[in-house]
Amino acid sequence: MQMQMLQLQKMRSQNLRTPVRFRFVAATRTKKKDEALVNAWRGLLDSHARAHGALERALKEHDLGVSEFEVLERLAGDSAEQRRMQELGEAVHLSQSALSRVVGRLEKDGLATRGMCPDDRRGIFVCITDAGRERYEDARPAHRAALADTLGK
Repeated sequence: MQMQMLQLQKMRSQNLRTPVRFRFVAATRTKKKDEALVNAWRGLLDSHARAHGALERALKEHDLGVSEFEVLERLAGDSAEQRRMQELGEAVHLSQSALSRVVGRLEKDGLATRGMCPDDRRGIFVCITDAGRERYEDARPAHRAALADTLGK
């Protein structure tokens, strides 16, 4: 409570408006709720780490990493023949530079190709190749089995 009062005083001295939501959250947060929240977060991290590790092991025999598989899956599942790099990055939660490296590896292995957008020269499209579709189809059962084993579904 004392910490909250100091924060409010500091805000008032800086002529800032007191955020009502902040006061409400800080006033209602209890140690028990904090522990439950942190435990939920740690459980989520644990599940992610176990699933990601299992996926890496399962996909290794197909010469794919998790990010490469995710990109191929998005490309293979699209009804369109190509997908913009920016949209693809948002879908697989990768930065522009990380996605560029992933697509570069897929290109090097002949699994995807990049091309310029004819309507917008700033846009770059990614397309899955026949070899990429075949590799994706071969790896998909191992991917799904790893998910089922780690997530129990």
